[in-house]
Amino acid sequence: MHLTALPSRRRMLLAAAVAAATAFAISGPTAAAPLTAGTTDPQDRQQQYAAAAAEYGVPQSVLLGISYLESRWDTHAGQPSTSGGYGPMHLTDAAQVASTPASAHVDEDEDPRGDESRPLSLDLTAAAVPSGDVLPQASLQTLDAAADLTGESKETLRTDALANIRGGAALLASYQRELGGPVGAGSDPAAWYGAVARYSGADTEDAAAAFADEVYDQLGQGASRTTDDGQRVTLVATAVTPDESGLHKLGLRRAERPDGIECPVRLACEWVPAPYGEYIDKSGNLNYGNYDIGNRPAQQKIEYIIIHDTEGYFGPSVRLVQDVTYLGWHYTLRSVDGYVAQHIKAKDVGWQAGNWYVNAKSIGIEHEGFAGHGTWYTEAMYRTSAKLVRHLALRFQIPLDRQHILGHDNVPGITAGNVAGMHWDPGPYWDWSHYFDLMKAPFHSTGTPHTGLVTIDPDFASNKPAFNGCNQQPPFPPGEKAPPTAEPCPLRGSSSVILRTGPSPTAPLVNDLGLRPNGTPNTMYIKDHGARASAGQTYALADVQGDWTAIWYLGQKAWFYNPASAPTAKWANGFVVTPKPGKTRIPVYGRAYPEREAYPSTIPYQAISPLQYTFPAGQRYAVGGVLPGEYYRAVSFDGSAPGDRTVVRGELQYVQIQFGHRVMYVNLDDVQIQPAAVGAPQ
Repeated sequence: MHLTALPSRRRMLLAAAVAAATAFAISGPTAAAPLTAGTTDPQDRQQQYAAAAAEYGVPQSVLLGISYLESRWDTHAGQPSTSGGYGPMHLTDAAQVASTPASAHVDEDEDPRGDESRPLSLDLTAAAVPSGDVLPQASLQTLDAAADLTGESKETLRTDALANIRGGAALLASYQRELGGPVGAGSDPAAWYGAVARYSGADTEDAAAAFADEVYDQLGQGASRTTDDGQRVTLVATAVTPDESGLHKLGLRRAERPDGIECPVRLACEWVPAPYGEYIDKSGNLNYGNYDIGNRPAQQKIEYIIIHDTEGYFGPSVRLVQDVTYLGWHYTLRSVDGYVAQHIKAKDVGWQAGNWYVNAKSIGIEHEGFAGHGTWYTEAMYRTSAKLVRHLALRFQIPLDRQHILGHDNVPGITAGNVAGMHWDPGPYWDWSHYFDLMKAPFHSTGTPHTGLVTIDPDFASNKPAFNGCNQQPPFPPGEKAPPTAEPCPLRGSSSVILRTGPSPTAPLVNDLGLRPNGTPNTMYIKDHGARASAGQTYALADVQGDWTAIWYLGQKAWFYNPASAPTAKWANGFVVTPKPGKTRIPVYGRAYPEREAYPSTIPYQAISPLQYTFPAGQRYAVGGVLPGEYYRAVSFDGSAPGDRTVVRGELQYVQIQFGHRVMYVNLDDVQIQPAAVGAPQ
């Protein structure tokens, strides 16, 4: 029964004492040791879960499992997720979602195809109007329901972990009662499957079931970690075979899963096709969109999977990809439950990376969220995305490493003039290390201090760079503009390490000529990634001094703090390239196109255009692979243009290197490849 006579904090202390007395019998060692009134610590997170479970009659293991799938028990300092959810229980606030416009995710005059032979200019007005979301309002406004059930204010539920956990427990118990299931902290966790599925907020039965399956899988695996605010929480592994009958009582829509959909079987995945058709563009010309027909991998190998965020909410983003006048990508993932919408078949070429060479050789996956708002990505979406990427990587033989699983921020500009306008999503708050753990491809040390390479891998939770300008990042609510002053971003976990010109915290940041051509240092502004390296990226070692490590980066030494007591990188082994003897410096490129002689007379030559960077003799860069020079010709709707839908290949080969924050390419004829240990700093 919901107690109302006592203030909420006193109710929690009473519930904690009751829970502690019975929790061991219910959940085994998942619960903490019994506490007395004199020793109960209301700030102990494990006890907060136990107390909330006892107060609202929820099995503690189920409450812990749901919270882990939402937030991994983190508080995120009261900041919202990318779907407007707060706290360890991800209580959602639809008002925030509904008031924020969709984002075009494309800048004015930007060409998302990245191909001068058929430039694409978009009308961005379609993305400028708020259009809500496709989920029911109740799924996106659980904060209100939790406030009604607990008597807590919405602000307290957003910012106070204890109140947030109570709110989640109260919601879950209310769902269970509506389904007519047993309640009580000692009730069978197996009987809560339907309520867990409803907690997902999904609007389809398969998405709700996928979320619940993940929760029950987690109960079987257990978990133990320290949260972002220093609390140790443990879920002891307990095998549970859930009763799934409650799922069908939810009355959710059954999504169609047509034959040929390219998703793992257990993923909630629906075919929401991007259109392929003709239209009259804003200049009055006949045009087509919003992707190109291909024949991959038979015609051209898929080398990359590109990780994006939508810079908008799920519903508006999916509506945009269904607009023939817009641009297409392959998948969109929803934050609240991890639901997947596939839009384009893998054989076809999406217009998503802003680099035609990369577009022609990649699959693009958009994730609901914002790179620079200081928000966080949900565990449900990380897990779904990791399963999808692993599935695609195994199918198309794409290595599960950061040379092939790229962020949009790692894709190079096609020419020097395009570099500054390239995108920077999913941004510094994407947890690459955890993402690769979920893909069963964790970052680990493969070398020693003498093998010549380092793989960046800071502790995400404790690595909190002092970025600024999150308050100035679009989209903004209607009628609002960017504030004039860049304020500090919320201090939160990040995959990025900061690169400086010397081994000192006071040394200036390094310079990226593509972003700051005047040679001045890059900055800590949230979207200024020119002085950052990200988790999983492997660089050639340049020097070590005390707690500082230097890498070769954009033609210079770049130093990052890497103390032995709390390392931010791992030693790695592999190969590097250096300019061939006699070459004082060599060019680097943003695309790996073939030589002029490779083109038939029906296909115009595509210029091999160097970027503004150079690779001097005496420097070394990590090898990401050797690639053939290729150009995919696609400029007409029906493939009738001369040479259309063919791949031009020549004799020229390129080496992909980790040159800066973005990968780049060098001509194989300009470099020699050698083991990184040869000539490495000692």
